[in-house]
Amino acid sequence: MDENTKKTVAQIPLLRTKAGPRDGAIWVNRLKEEYSSLIKYMEINKNADNDWFRLTANELGTRWSGKCWFIYNYLKYEFDLEFDIPVTYPATAPELTLPQLDGKTEKMYRGGKICLTIHFKPLWSRNSPHFGIAHALALGLAPWLAAEVPHLVDSGMIVHNS
Repeated sequence: MDENTKKTVAQIPLLRTKAGPRDGAIWVNRLKEEYSSLIKYMEINKNADNDWFRLTANELGTRWSGKCWFIYNYLKYEFDLEFDIPVTYPATAPELTLPQLDGKTEKMYRGGKICLTIHFKPLWSRNSPHFGIAHALALGLAPWLAAEVPHLVDSGMIVHNS
């Protein structure tokens, strides 16, 4: 992990409430912490001129969707982003999905779920329940985009919508 990522992640608030979608009122507390953490992460990104995603959630906070983007060779590549909060959350990290990239790279599972098994899942399990959605984006999706988008563009698997 590079120093800039470490510095950014250190600024994202850790979560305190150990609760998942089936935990009723305790889940509402966890969801408030998730929103606070995401807002802080977005502020960090904006202050660093590194704004790269937008997210919204359903009323229960169990289904999330939005957009993420990556700039490569001065071109913006934008993708749909979606994920569900697993019933075993926060012990289990959400599976981040980029449907448009389904089948375009071997570092992806069926349905466009990005592969985070080797590097991110052990980190998540060591830091559960303190990690949340913002941490999954910062330590999972951001490095995945940085590694895969240039490769996909250079190999012609994705083309910019000029």
